[in-house]
Amino acid sequence: MKTSHKIIAAALAAAAPVALPVAASAQTVPGLAVANPDAIVVNSAAYKLAEQQRPTTYKSQIDAAEQRRTQIQAQLDPLLQKYQADSQAASPNQASLQQQAQQIQRIQQSGEAELNRLLQPVAMSRAYVLEQISDKLPDALEAAKQRRKITLVLNPAAVVSADQTYNLNQDVLTELNRLLPQAQLVPPADWKPAAQRQAEAAQAAAAQQGNAAAAGGR
Repeated sequence: MKTSHKIIAAALAAAAPVALPVAASAQTVPGLAVANPDAIVVNSAAYKLAEQQRPTTYKSQIDAAEQRRTQIQAQLDPLLQKYQADSQAASPNQASLQQQAQQIQRIQQSGEAELNRLLQPVAMSRAYVLEQISDKLPDALEAAKQRRKITLVLNPAAVVSADQTYNLNQDVLTELNRLLPQAQLVPPADWKPAAQRQAEAAQAAAAQQGNAAAAGGR
């Protein structure tokens, strides 16, 4: 089982700048631009600095997770080897193989859950940083639009081909770095990601409505 640091590496897939498809063009349409919000966020100065600082700030959690991952892998290796050897026998015992497979799966799943718990502070730190940057992104985009006199911004996913003249990424990135050169790395003790806050608020509102309806029906 290669559980590794999936949470730690979750956002890195988008870390490289996304180039726009290039097409030769004799002229450009005024007021039109293309920008990739995800690429801008992960290429911001605040995000990159946080990525550099996090391994030091959360070294104990990362080291503990890596040590535990090694232990889980050591527990799994002989079981995997036995399963492979038994499955290659002339007349494999299917019932035994099924039991072995279930045991291996249980260890893998519980190990994954344990590693996720150990690395939760790291994941929360990344979510906190991303939320701070994302909160500043609309202002950065608006400032870049005003500076370039842009009235319509498209996502690259909606564009088949475009001249680099339309690329607004760097302009937005410059404004974002000005607005937030550095993000707070460690979230407050009671902080929750926006999605969780919104879900809890929706549940509370639904419960309040239910209580009001029940009271009105009496």
